[in-house]
Amino acid sequence: MPRPAVNVAVRAARAAGQIILRYMNRLDSLAIVEKQRMDFASEVDRAAEAEIIRELKRAFPGHGILAEESGSQGKGKHVWVIDPLDGTHNYLRGFPHFCVSIAMLENGEPMHGVVYDPLRDELFTASRGDGAYLNDRRIRVSTRAGLEGALLVTGFPYRQREHLDAQLDMTRALLGQAEDIRRTGSAALDLAYVANGRVDGYFETGLQPWDLAAGCLLVREAGGRYCDFKGREGIPESGNLVAGGLKVVDAMVKTMGPHVTPALAR
Repeated sequence: MPRPAVNVAVRAARAAGQIILRYMNRLDSLAIVEKQRMDFASEVDRAAEAEIIRELKRAFPGHGILAEESGSQGKGKHVWVIDPLDGTHNYLRGFPHFCVSIAMLENGEPMHGVVYDPLRDELFTASRGDGAYLNDRRIRVSTRAGLEGALLVTGFPYRQREHLDAQLDMTRALLGQAEDIRRTGSAALDLAYVANGRVDGYFETGLQPWDLAAGCLLVREAGGRYCDFKGREGIPESGNLVAGGLKVVDAMVKTMGPHVTPALAR
């Protein structure tokens, strides 16, 4: 049975998903703000986030909040990390790949996570020690033994283009051994796909806590592993993440190693 915190997060994610779907028929009229160069937020992001926070605060008034649009609210042992619409660029263009991502951290470690794709009505959930699920069905990472035949996924961050040459070098090295690499535009949903075995591994630079907290928990609870570009375990403060099945991650870190710059190795 899902834990109470997961039930609350699911309710919040579904409520946000309804808002996201409701606005899809009028994308051309949305109010859009460019937060930074090539980094956009819409009124949908803000409305969905407000609904999530409302649900979470109703159930857990003493918990902190770290949300992509509204920032940090409160502190303490328990903090909810929220991305109300991961894949905003996709959404604004009508590209059907985006999600809601919600995670609860306890002393900085993800304990509960929800990633919800409202278009496909796919609900990925996990709690620490309880496994990972897609619509109440247990999921596992792929059992691939290495990069041969592996399907990988990545992203090119808008805010850290200074690392683009290094990431292209890593991509080239991985493509020399893997079957193929996708770039889909939603880190949280990419990590959920890793947890479900749809793709074998994932890597990206410069992720934020709300991009990866729920997805990393899904991967771990599905039997996988996540680390930084040097293979160090845990949520990387740098936001430079590798995730996937155990052997695939080992192979990715080894293959990427010669191309990891000192700045990316921090």
